[in-house]
Amino acid sequence: MECFLRSCQFILKGTPESSPGLHVILGNEACDLDSMVSSIAFAYFLSKVSGPEKTPVPVLNIPRAEFPLRTDSGFLLRESGLAQDALVFRDEVDLLGLHRAGKLALTLVDHNVLPSTDCDLEGAVVEVIDHHHLESMPSPSCLVTVETVGSCATLVTERIMQKAPEVLDRQLAQLLYGTIITDCVNMAPEAGKVTPKDSKYAVLLESHFPDLPPRGALFQSLQNAKFDISGLTTEQMLMKDLKVASGGGLKLAVCVIYMTLEAFLQRRGLQQELCEFCHKHSYSLLVTMAISFNEKEEAFRQLAVYSSSTLYREEMSRALEKAHRPCLNLSPMCSPCAEVKAYRQGNTLASRKKVMPIIKDRLKEWERRAVHCSALEDLGELEDQFDYSCGPVTDDDSRSQRRTASQHDAEEPGMEEDSLVPPTPMNSLVEGCPLDSGLPRVSAEAILERFRQATDEAYTEDRP
Repeated sequence: MECFLRSCQFILKGTPESSPGLHVILGNEACDLDSMVSSIAFAYFLSKVSGPEKTPVPVLNIPRAEFPLRTDSGFLLRESGLAQDALVFRDEVDLLGLHRAGKLALTLVDHNVLPSTDCDLEGAVVEVIDHHHLESMPSPSCLVTVETVGSCATLVTERIMQKAPEVLDRQLAQLLYGTIITDCVNMAPEAGKVTPKDSKYAVLLESHFPDLPPRGALFQSLQNAKFDISGLTTEQMLMKDLKVASGGGLKLAVCVIYMTLEAFLQRRGLQQELCEFCHKHSYSLLVTMAISFNEKEEAFRQLAVYSSSTLYREEMSRALEKAHRPCLNLSPMCSPCAEVKAYRQGNTLASRKKVMPIIKDRLKEWERRAVHCSALEDLGELEDQFDYSCGPVTDDDSRSQRRTASQHDAEEPGMEEDSLVPPTPMNSLVEGCPLDSGLPRVSAEAILERFRQATDEAYTEDRP
């Protein structure tokens, strides 16, 4: 496999103009263990079974400089006999340039929607393999495999075993096996992650390769590597396992940290560091999910919401408190930082994968609100440009004169200060007058229709 990975680097250094293009297998922005292994394994599988049209290349969706923070990924690579310097990272390939040249096909693994920063690449997506809920319908030509199993590596293993089992060697099996048991918390049902399909393919890998490391020992080694945060700065801890969501003009980070929230919040100068981190990466909000283990090796979760904006912080906190799909069972914790709201999370089964839809729904609501406010502002501008009695106003001086005249009329004796409607005549032959209740309400549609009519009339007058 390492020969395959190094050949991918060689291809990228060559002249793309002379090649038919690349089929990039791209994981998500968190670039966790599942994302990395799914990308590498599926690209390797395609290199064995696909035709010569586009060369499959696994691309890890982070800069190379950030990979040392993925300590569990580095550990599994070493245990599987693969060198980190053989990998290809996002900052080493120009995906947009390839797409514009018509030389890019994209397969997304461990996510099913590109972030807003990559929206220009949507047209290149040809396949999706993911274990999260489908966020949007892809194009009809895109092949979609989405199933909410514990690990995306399970779906990749299934594809390989069904289509080309001969591709599976011990090295590839160890990568897939270590990822599945890590994502499924050592296949423990009480953790709420494992599904029958995860168990099925973990057992199949064990049966095909009986010399794989013992399940419990490999899981514990990967956990120890994952939770090793010794010497990391606050920024490195947040970047270690981070996913981004955006909407309504906001960009939000959801970070998983592997320590207690109490210890994290006690870090010296934390609030200033959070402020600098968000400013550096243009985040309006930061949601931190802490996971730790008690004396009985039982996982427990905590959650914190940071924003320098009180409005954003309070609204996101309320959304998480009131969530019921799933209910997080949040109870407030004391926070030493004024701009951080901290909680104990009673629902220990609600991982980030289950919390992200809650956050994205809130961002969509903000986006709808922003669109509505923008529409109201546009309507207000239209009303400012329109004189109800005289049609559209195109001359600022004449508009000013008409407004001055209206104000003068309003000051005449017997007229209400806020109304230009004359009183109903005493000799009216009808019961009441249509103007008794003031001017009729004018809808946006009526304004636009009147504006169109006035424009048509002006055009007709101007014609010879």
